[in-house]
Amino acid sequence: MPQVKIIAKNFMDMVASLPAIKLDRLYDSAFICEAILRSLPPLAKKYVLQMLYIEVPVTAKSMEEWVLVDGLSKHRVAIDRLIQLRVFTETADRKKETTYRLHPTFQINLQKHIVYGGVLPREPMPSGVTARLPSLEDLDTYAHKQWELMDTNAQLWYIIREYITNSEERGVDSADLISFLLELSFHVTGEAYNMNTLTDIQMNTVKDLADLGLVKLQQGRKESWFIPTKLATNLSISLSDASSRKQGYVVVETNFRMYAYSTSQLHCEILRLFARIEYQLPNLIVGSITKENLYKAFQNGITSDQANVTLQIISFLQQNAHPRVAEKLPTVPENVTDQIRLWESDLNRVDMIAAHLIDEFPSKEVFEAACDFAREYEGWLWEDSEKMRLVVKGDIFTHVKEFLRSQRQ
Repeated sequence: MPQVKIIAKNFMDMVASLPAIKLDRLYDSAFICEAILRSLPPLAKKYVLQMLYIEVPVTAKSMEEWVLVDGLSKHRVAIDRLIQLRVFTETADRKKETTYRLHPTFQINLQKHIVYGGVLPREPMPSGVTARLPSLEDLDTYAHKQWELMDTNAQLWYIIREYITNSEERGVDSADLISFLLELSFHVTGEAYNMNTLTDIQMNTVKDLADLGLVKLQQGRKESWFIPTKLATNLSISLSDASSRKQGYVVVETNFRMYAYSTSQLHCEILRLFARIEYQLPNLIVGSITKENLYKAFQNGITSDQANVTLQIISFLQQNAHPRVAEKLPTVPENVTDQIRLWESDLNRVDMIAAHLIDEFPSKEVFEAACDFAREYEGWLWEDSEKMRLVVKGDIFTHVKEFLRSQRQ
């Protein structure tokens, strides 16, 4: 069967799907850190702020004591989201006790942002340089005139998702593109920003975004500029969980039965990735979440990481909950989410992945630094300290080689 991937339901899902190294690079920007914080569920935001000045790992058991018993489902949703976005790094010590700590770069940048405040990505151009700028009403009309067939956010998300997904084919790094799109949300609607402040890639991106109504381009005698519309400044909000929740259609029961109130064949095929579809009526899809179908989801390549598949499936069910159950807690019964995690852990008993053995280290210090580097980017598999041998995941091998090369210089 061809490999398939669960479709990212919102902008932050796509951010979370980035490789660890690219996601870490995003956190070099304080604006991205703030945008990520804004996107988090309320309890997840609370955890980030509580741990902002804690420099040591906090045990999972301790964090569970921060919430009441009836808030454990919200707690799990918050922790899952923080791990997906690598805002939290999860580790287990020798006693197999799980601990969490804030991503160090994210933590430092957010501390600076809170203490010193943020600086705009770029300053607006003086009014004396620009020609007559459009009014906010004119900008709003311009932004929406191309979106008449269906809900603007739905169309915009579909196009932005494809634009980011195919960016590598155009020679554009997806992390750089996401970073610039999030950066746009910190600009002021209706203000003019000089095109000369953009890189070549950003300039090409802005021209594409003008076709989508996210910015308006204007040309003066000597200068040219772009003017963000509400679609650009509200980008991370309009494509967030809140907008997708309005279109929820799934109800999951404690007996693992699933009802999806939808006429969409696409919805049916998405659900079929991890559930057994029993019958489909004109406006209702009925199925069951089973161990066999979840195993097929792992084996058929929804993603290469089983743990990430589990998080995506649970997140998908929560984000697409029918309005009748969306406001209840939990939106997906706890026995269902717990069982999905247990089925995933069964498969993790034996896991075959591509790996590389590295056994040529110039010193013990370099060996230990390489081990720490591999752990930080979730690529560490095994080490032998006495013989200085290290096994890492295949997808991080080239990065480890580059790290070792930098250590020798």
